[in-house]
Amino acid sequence: MPADLLKLSMPWWEFILRACVVYFMLLTLMRMAGKRAMGQFTSFDMLLLVLLGNAVQNALLGTDSSVAGGLLLAATLISLNWLVGLVSARSAKVDRLVEGAPVLLGRDGQIYREVLRRELISRADFDRAMREQGIEDVGDIALAVLETNGHIALLQRHDAAGAR
Repeated sequence: MPADLLKLSMPWWEFILRACVVYFMLLTLMRMAGKRAMGQFTSFDMLLLVLLGNAVQNALLGTDSSVAGGLLLAATLISLNWLVGLVSARSAKVDRLVEGAPVLLGRDGQIYREVLRRELISRADFDRAMREQGIEDVGDIALAVLETNGHIALLQRHDAAGAR
């Protein structure tokens, strides 16, 4: 086994620092991108994910190409993700900061078009959510909510459900 595979080109702590900076910057950028980007994963989103990985590679590794450096980065990123999950689970304030809050998209048969626009949800996306949840008419919606995971949750009015 060549010695270069395990030889780091920078101090170990710099790998951890780079991983922390990149992780939290990407977390911030992804949070700013909104819920729709996370909840409705398309081929364009997959392309973005691959390109993001490539774009931040040098920021993470610098000039290092060792196995040890890659493993140290992987362990740091996995640990950061676990830590953010742990803190989010124990703190509502941190969870709201990381995950955001549900957004009301409509109520009592009225859809808030400005909110749809702000959240980057097309009417076609909303209509698809209606079909998937077995709601045929907007008037049958009691409550429409964009959940923190990007899923559109629709609650059907009781009088509409009972009429069928």
